[in-house]
Amino acid sequence: MVMNSKNVLVLLAATALAGCNLAPKYVRPVGAVPAALPAGGVYPAAATDAPDVTRIGWRTFFTDDRLRSLIALGLENNRDLRIAAANVLQARAQYRVQRADLLPTVRLSGSATYTNNIQGAGGGVGGGTGTGTGTGGGVGVGAGGGAGSSDLEFYSLNAGVSAFEVDLFGRVRNLSRAALEQYFATEEAQRSTRISLIAEIATAWLTLASDQDQLRISQDSLKSFEQSLELTRAQFRIGVASELEARQAESTYQGARNDIAVLRTRLAQDKNALDLLVGAPVAPAMLPQGLGNGDAALQVLPTGISSEVLLRRPDVLQAEHQLIAQNANIGAARAALFPNISLTATVGTISTALSGLFSGGSFTYTAAPSIALPIFDGGRLRGNLRSAEAQQQAAVSTYEKAVQTAFREVADALAQRGTIDEQVSAQTARVNAAAAALRISDARYRAGVESFLTTLDSQRTAYAAQQQLVTTRLNRESNLVELYRSLGGGLTGEDRTGEDAVRR
Repeated sequence: MVMNSKNVLVLLAATALAGCNLAPKYVRPVGAVPAALPAGGVYPAAATDAPDVTRIGWRTFFTDDRLRSLIALGLENNRDLRIAAANVLQARAQYRVQRADLLPTVRLSGSATYTNNIQGAGGGVGGGTGTGTGTGGGVGVGAGGGAGSSDLEFYSLNAGVSAFEVDLFGRVRNLSRAALEQYFATEEAQRSTRISLIAEIATAWLTLASDQDQLRISQDSLKSFEQSLELTRAQFRIGVASELEARQAESTYQGARNDIAVLRTRLAQDKNALDLLVGAPVAPAMLPQGLGNGDAALQVLPTGISSEVLLRRPDVLQAEHQLIAQNANIGAARAALFPNISLTATVGTISTALSGLFSGGSFTYTAAPSIALPIFDGGRLRGNLRSAEAQQQAAVSTYEKAVQTAFREVADALAQRGTIDEQVSAQTARVNAAAAALRISDARYRAGVESFLTTLDSQRTAYAAQQQLVTTRLNRESNLVELYRSLGGGLTGEDRTGEDAVRR
């Protein structure tokens, strides 16, 4: 038996109406930030020959092999990144669960029923007792059976759907779209975690290198300060130098000792920070041997970047996907105000003999469409709609805040990048000048022209200048890493093949 033409037309009409969608049309918010990143003043001029930092992978951006190996190890072992990956898997599974509601769930079931039908159970004449034993006499059939009983058998095999929602108003489709966008948002969160991890590992590695240089400077200076202290003490004993000079020399010496102790502690803490970021003990071969002039990353500048590049940052894309998901939730909440149509249907075969299940005349079907229209619910559905609309408004603000934060981070990095080279140059010249002043003051002291206090002051100035130069070089390298991170870390279209596959 087949369905008649009327039923077929009804199903076709329902399918045609399934294109209805009550979700608001998504329009990306604009105007949260200026169209262009800051330029002029302290900001660097556009370099026509510099590569686009947003298109450079981290293996290219970082030029030190030890640092590259360390980052690769961190991407493999970092626990935060593993948590982010697990969140992606969970979101993808949740999307698949929600998407399954778009299609009917078809189940196949079979059953066999065996029953004993007592003929004449409503009354009959039976004198005495049967072959079995009755409890009170009268009519009865013994346990062994008799002429008044028969065994019945029923076999059935059915396939069908139960309470499948005909999605006329897009409620199920919008819930599926919301789950999909949440999945995409979780993927972008993973990418954001990945970029941040790369930047954090690089910054921690550079900080360790800087502290190594600081320790070497302090150790070298300590030797010089110790010689000066011994000299002034000897001169004080013979009455050539004053106690003031001896005490000041001792103060400078003890200050360097303190710096060495602090830096040793800091180096151990730097190593601990790297171990945590990487998620495994860092081998000595991966550790730096000092910062030097700072050449662990490409010395690149962005070229005339528009603020549109910020829209490709993973955290901004994450906020946008969450905004689209809230749009879909509004559509689902609106659809809940309209009638809900569901269908339960089965087709199968039934027979009193197992061999007759597929014989002629055994086919059976049932179809039970139903419709439910909310009449009074105390305002629950309207409240759900208002809640979804409020969440969408909050998502708009969250997206705009993400764009504004990205703009501020890039602008800050560019502002420092515009002046950092001048800072390094000035600090290098200061170190050279302080070293020359120390040589001159020491020569004048030995010639008896100047007191030793002038030499001590020159030593302290040269020591501080060298320390500040290392700090400034670290700031320059860290600024490059921050600029790389704030511009999106060089993510390209290849990093989103998984998302594209889901969209298709």
